[in-house]
Amino acid sequence: MKKYINLMILGLFLLSIGGLNAQSISQSLGLYVFPANDQNAATQEADETACFKWAKEQSGYDPMNPTVYKAAEVDRSADGSMVRGGARGAAGGAAIGAIAGDAGKGAAIGAVLGGIRGRRSKVVGDEMQQQANNQAASQATQAAAKDYNKAFTVCMEGKGYTVK
Repeated sequence: MKKYINLMILGLFLLSIGGLNAQSISQSLGLYVFPANDQNAATQEADETACFKWAKEQSGYDPMNPTVYKAAEVDRSADGSMVRGGARGAAGGAAIGAIAGDAGKGAAIGAVLGGIRGRRSKVVGDEMQQQANNQAASQATQAAAKDYNKAFTVCMEGKGYTVK
């Protein structure tokens, strides 16, 4: 029974490998290539391989081993925004406290609230910057892949194929 299961697993593995090889380069790139000059399948495969190499050289991008653009990490360390916020809050609190009759208590409350506000604004700002960095990295990855597809398409069209 164990031998039978191992043979089935091996068979499924070989079938999956065969399925991977059946897909052409253009199909893996999401492109449709039509042999406009009656090229046969072997010629088309050879032309796609040549264009794959040429496009990789021209664009500097390899779709089989894509370049991963990493987003720059935002410095999330303390930068004094809590202290500055606390100072502003203390000044405002002292002014309000003076009107109410206790400037010291007003300054203390204002300092705490201002510090929290200053820290919160830094955290929010850092998060927004990190999201912008992540988006820029994603766009750079997409642009590199698009540039490669453009080079591949130009090469195949130069060899007499219609590419969409």
